[in-house]
Amino acid sequence: MIISMTLELKDIPGQLVLALAPISELHGNIMSVVHQHYEKTPRGTIPVQVTFEIEHRVLNKLIQRLEKSGVGVARVGEERLRSTVSVILIGHIVHSDMGDTIDRIDSTGFAEVVDMSLSMPAIEKTSSAYLVINAVGEKELGMALDILRDVANKKDLLMIEPIRLNSVGT
Repeated sequence: MIISMTLELKDIPGQLVLALAPISELHGNIMSVVHQHYEKTPRGTIPVQVTFEIEHRVLNKLIQRLEKSGVGVARVGEERLRSTVSVILIGHIVHSDMGDTIDRIDSTGFAEVVDMSLSMPAIEKTSSAYLVINAVGEKELGMALDILRDVANKKDLLMIEPIRLNSVGT
């Protein structure tokens, strides 16, 4: 099963290894780690999102090991979105209401924008956005891309696509 887990680490050296070692020891396959060192939680810890594949029967054991070692487990969830694609939009991104663009994908129920990076050199200059879209399968991912193509066309945005990241079990 694929698990998405949000951990909270103390801001001291060695904490990331402390958090990832038990996953490996229990034969988990780490798929991604998003470590945002300069973003703190209200408790002063560093949030880390880890996605990994592991047998369901060892999940509780993993959580116990993490908590025993002082790693906070803030959220645990099964990943239902298994196909991923990245696209780049170029144009007047902010003025085109990115919230609406993201909502069009997220409201499908089968796909979500899970990450976005925005580059805006100056208010009057062209900006760009890098989006990562996850979907429940390849067919649904294609449908999400169709929606995004339509939105980009209507908002006069150039869409550079797809930069395939991975697809887990289809």
